[in-house]
Amino acid sequence: MVDIVIKKSEHLAGEVSAPPSKAYTHRMLIAALLSNGTSKISNPLVSDDTKATLRAVKAFGAETELQENCWTIRGVELLKAPKNPINCRESGATLRFMIPVAALASGSTIFTFGSSLEGRPIAPLLQSLKQLGTESHLQLREGSSLVRIRGGGIRGGKTSIRGDISSQFISGLLFACPKAREDTEIAVTTPLESKSYVQMTIEVLTKHGIKISASNDFTQLKISSNQNYNPCSHTVPGDFSSTAFLIAAAAVTSSKVKVKNLDSHTIQGDKAILNILEKMGSKVRADNKSIEVEGEQLKAVDVDAKDIPDLVPVCAVLACYSKGTSKIYNAKRLRYKESDRLSSLHAELKKMGAEIMIKEDSLIIRGPCAMQGATINPHNDHRIAMACAVAALKATGETKIQNSECVNKSYPRFFDDLRSLGANVVER
Repeated sequence: MVDIVIKKSEHLAGEVSAPPSKAYTHRMLIAALLSNGTSKISNPLVSDDTKATLRAVKAFGAETELQENCWTIRGVELLKAPKNPINCRESGATLRFMIPVAALASGSTIFTFGSSLEGRPIAPLLQSLKQLGTESHLQLREGSSLVRIRGGGIRGGKTSIRGDISSQFISGLLFACPKAREDTEIAVTTPLESKSYVQMTIEVLTKHGIKISASNDFTQLKISSNQNYNPCSHTVPGDFSSTAFLIAAAAVTSSKVKVKNLDSHTIQGDKAILNILEKMGSKVRADNKSIEVEGEQLKAVDVDAKDIPDLVPVCAVLACYSKGTSKIYNAKRLRYKESDRLSSLHAELKKMGAEIMIKEDSLIIRGPCAMQGATINPHNDHRIAMACAVAALKATGETKIQNSECVNKSYPRFFDDLRSLGANVVER
């Protein structure tokens, strides 16, 4: 394990390129696997999670050519179940997206996964697939958890699923059901949270020639059967979920930072960070190529996390340096992420001096807090590590972030990019 030490940084400046989107990279890989022909993915994110999906795609028979800034994927028309188990490691997206895809293969597929996924829901997806004619077996046992999917194709028909547990369940079904034998209707029984991620899935599928019909409120989705995926070339856009930490760093240090390769017109829900920063008092300049943020004295705001759960860690840090009381609410799903993120944020930011209170689905923070350096346990959660790194930039003393390599899940260059902007970041 690698420890990173961060000391107070009076001022940041400069520009960096946004990391490529993890969410889009996952989706483009899977659509390419299902396409009969060659697809190209330019500017892919190379991270622990996307490598897990890449391995899964190869296991089902895709041929890959990996160059520095372009992945070429030759898909397969008929999937065959891999002989060996597919290890999704800690990638929830890989597991939830590939389970329905495995139902299309001939033969049974076994997925194994890491300890952080053992506590994250998967049963609702398996129940939905059962309604569509696919059998599965789930074994949750510490150190040897797995799920087995019986292949042979998806029958189709009608299924229902909650929309407030994970939007990834719905995206997984959308990948596989166009190849079902019968038309599929998905009823979303509770309001869909993180709607933009389902919209991203539909956007990628549309580029591959797949037709999905969704009601305006996403309570009903209809997928025609026996569709064919067409190959497509993509360029992965910049990721607002990860970039949020960089521009928050500018906000808390009253600095000016520019991030290239970001389009403010994207459908990514986490572009909401721009509006949040503006409401807090920062100056934000945005176009279809870059974002520039100039920090000012921050003021407290309330944040509804229903559609932007990945922004909760960075918003919690911003609240620590804002004048007034901030409430971050509708965040119950964060208890089932890589860690219990509400508890992790409460514990680690409190170590640093935050006046923070935790409730079942919310955090209440009274700022500005007198933050000081501390030894941070990120709970093997990339977003906790990055959030505490941003908090450290204005804290007195030095902050040690243990197991800092957990950021490789989504943003391997995070500490390098912070350093390039002038942050005092060293590895020990």
